Amino acid sequence: MELAALARDLRALGYGGFPEGAARGPPCPDFRALCARLAAELAALGALGRPPEERAEALRAGDGPGAEEEFRRGMSGLLRALRCPDRALLAEPPEPGAALRLLRFLCTELQAARLLRLRALQDPSPVPPPGEGGEEGAGIVRELALTLQALRLPRPTPGTPASQLLQELHAKISELLPSLPPGSMQPLLSHSLDAARWEALESLSQGLRDQYCCRRRLLLQRLDLTIAAFHWSDRAEVQGEAMKAVLIPIRELLTPKSDVSVAHVLAARADFSRLVPATSVAARQGTCCAINKVLMSSVPDRGGRPNELEAPMPSWQSRREDGGGWKAGRQRWGRKKKK
Repeated sequence: MELAALARDLRALGYGGFPEGAARGPPCPDFRALCARLAAELAALGALGRPPEERAEALRAGDGPGAEEEFRRGMSGLLRALRCPDRALLAEPPEPGAALRLLRFLCTELQAARLLRLRALQDPSPVPPPGEGGEEGAGIVRELALTLQALRLPRPTPGTPASQLLQELHAKISELLPSLPPGSMQPLLSHSLDAARWEALESLSQGLRDQYCCRRRLLLQRLDLTIAAFHWSDRAEVQGEAMKAVLIPIRELLTPKSDVSVAHVLAARADFSRLVPATSVAARQGTCCAINKVLMSSVPDRGGRPNELEAPMPSWQSRREDGGGWKAGRQRWGRKKKK
């Protein structure tokens, strides 16, 4: 069970499966190599303190006679830097399962370091570059964080020139491009645009943004009314605060403004334009369920089709013998007036 959980953590981190024989611990070269890779990324993320390079370099021992002892000394210093509470991970003689616990500890530390780095990149508090507004600068930081996360690159150190960062991104993308299927990176917009076409594209984009903003505002208004209706019940008087605690954080994230721009059109690829019928076999694999086989029984006709109905014609009725005409009406009016 613990071995399966460890293999799942390694795959989630992008390190493949669990190396065969690595459960033997430090005597296994694959185990030492895996620990060195995890420590190297921890050092790149700044989780090992100062100087991180020395602690990570101490684990990169070869396969010579003293490789295991050198590994133990380097790992001992790394665990002290990470403030590991389990003192028996490198005990002599080794305890059963200590190697797996050591790898699980390094995996969890790496997961936490990645999350902290991602949160730091997405935090809009850093000062934006000169000449840019705070909101625009925060957007650039978020886009950069998502790009680095997708490419599995560490956050650049403060003071890194933009040209160097772009070169690293270009090198990483060039390294990954050959592994993609042929034709997967063909742009959806394949024609060059001149100044007039750029202006027309921007005008079209602005018109669509305004229309979507109006539609989203209408949907949000309906949502607010629906939420308000839930608070009318008697039970909501008791659960009102709990409902607000759940709904308000979600509602604050919903804004009428659309975040789609011309940049998304330029980044779109040709495979986005494929139209898959909703009844196709591929689509039904994700939507087919047991309820599709349930047939509705006959229901009463609720109407609602005024174009199929005809106005009723008035029927002819003869005068009543009791004087139901204008004279009887006049007599009744006279009696009321006398009263």
